[in-house]
Amino acid sequence: MPRFMVERTFPEGLAIPQNDEGAKVCDIVVGNNGGDGVTWIHSYVTADKKKTFCIYDAPNEAAIRASATKNELPVDTITQVSVLDPYFYH
Repeated sequence: MPRFMVERTFPEGLAIPQNDEGAKVCDIVVGNNGGDGVTWIHSYVTADKKKTFCIYDAPNEAAIRASATKNELPVDTITQVSVLDPYFYH
């Protein structure tokens, strides 16, 4: 399955608390993604919480956009990526 990096901007900052409430929010996102065949692998968040770089496995870009719409998440860019592992060369 193709892998994608999704860049998002949150002008007011990402506000997912690190508690049970935040866990429920993430569970909802994961559930909504599943309906489109999208798997959230992990995300990187900037220190000011205004940008995220999220890694997904998905059948295509359209599926990621559909999931983002369901989850009311912004999408700046979607880029298909692959892993470059420095240990591959040893």
